[in-house]
Amino acid sequence: MLRSYKTELNPTLEQIQQIQKTIGTCRFVYNFYIAHNKEIYESEKKFVSGMDFQKWLNHVYLKENPESIWIKEVSSKSVKQSMMNAEKAFKNFIYKKAGFPRFKKKNQSDVKMYFVKTDAKTVIPCERHRIKIPTLGWVKLKEKGYLPTSKQGYRIKSGTVSCKAGRYYVSVLIDMPDREKPQLKDGGIGIDLGVKEFAVMSNHTIKRNINKTAKLKKLEKQLKREQCCLSRKYEESKKYNKKKGESYREQHVSGQNIQKQVLKVQKLHQRIDQIRTDYINQCVNEIVKAKPSYITMEDLNIKGMMRNRHLSKAVASQKFYEFRVKLEAKSREWGIEVRIVDRWYPSSKICHECGCIKKDLKLSDREYICKCGYHADRDFNASLNLRDAFTYKIA
Repeated sequence: MLRSYKTELNPTLEQIQQIQKTIGTCRFVYNFYIAHNKEIYESEKKFVSGMDFQKWLNHVYLKENPESIWIKEVSSKSVKQSMMNAEKAFKNFIYKKAGFPRFKKKNQSDVKMYFVKTDAKTVIPCERHRIKIPTLGWVKLKEKGYLPTSKQGYRIKSGTVSCKAGRYYVSVLIDMPDREKPQLKDGGIGIDLGVKEFAVMSNHTIKRNINKTAKLKKLEKQLKREQCCLSRKYEESKKYNKKKGESYREQHVSGQNIQKQVLKVQKLHQRIDQIRTDYINQCVNEIVKAKPSYITMEDLNIKGMMRNRHLSKAVASQKFYEFRVKLEAKSREWGIEVRIVDRWYPSSKICHECGCIKKDLKLSDREYICKCGYHADRDFNASLNLRDAFTYKIA
């Protein structure tokens, strides 16, 4: 079984320069492949594969344009992987009717430095406090003892190095033995996701909305303040550039101050995102460790919910899709069946006691009161109906 691990690096200044150089080259090659294929596709209605583009780049383009030989100064595996990623995006556009591949923007797109072991005999060494990455050498790890080491008998098949908000991360893919599946309990769990509470479960467990906590509210208020400061700096820079007689040093200093402020905003965004992701991971682990025989969820229409301008921010901050993906992956690992109920299933409107459907139920009605005398919380009633649903599909 292949498992991925991601942790933060503590590279030296020279290693940072090499990482940035490799990421920049990969971004250039990706955009070059997209632009080259775009011309061919518009004229001949076909596209060049990644392997053919690599041959043309090495044997034709670089010989005719020796000033671009700097492409050869970084890891060839990373450059080749960027071509394969671009080829995959173009194939999705042609065969799967996806959108046309977009160009990667500097400091905005998620471009990574890829590394892999060259053959079956070579091993990417990993110790408790450091990892040896090709073209970088030994790089220190900030979190010691998290990655499985070579002494424990684990081997790294491939990995990537990425940069986000001025911090560097390594993600490795390790071949590990299959985990023994535990003995599951009888009965399942129904999960009703929402905005008021993140998740209400049929076993009387409620996962609160972490975005309503004082910690996240304080961070969002701070983010708003720093974004206003960044906006002011941009406006001031535009005014200064219009003035005559401004020296190059003044323009350069204003640009440096803007970059410092951009980094502040990025770090706050990352901090908020990490808190939400960590909360989702905790929820998934608690649900799976309860060892139910199955888990039932509703197929939410996230795009439709995002169209409501009053709820779009609250829905986006809940990260429902990430929760579902991680829950399905963890459940598959433990041997738990994940059932997905159709989005039109009236889980909130059905009385769990008598099965009567209350068609006039409003979103503001937080309590479900039925004529038969059944009285329960609206979300808890929905979780019970999801748990006992008969029509579903297995994820």
